[in-house]
Amino acid sequence: MPPRTSIFRLRQRSILRGILLCMAAFLLSLRLSGFPDVNALHLSHWQVVPVLMACWSVAETIRCADRTWSLYYAGVLILLYSEVMILGLAVFLFFYP
Repeated sequence: MPPRTSIFRLRQRSILRGILLCMAAFLLSLRLSGFPDVNALHLSHWQVVPVLMACWSVAETIRCADRTWSLYYAGVLILLYSEVMILGLAVFLFFYP
């Protein structure tokens, strides 16, 4: 029997779930705003979905942070910084006319 991962178990901490949610929010946010064509950038009311996904990913990553200093904790902090930047991008694209 293959080992069970904690990606789909919402009560358990999963750093991979946070990363996947954040990357999905980033890609979805870019697609909803019409990113590949600069002249087609537009406001989409569906941008609230990537914003909520990015918030959820930040919460998941915070749950994975240990309270003692280690290299794992440093990696989680770096992930948090990148997720906050992606959250800022999603919020910007949500309000962009």
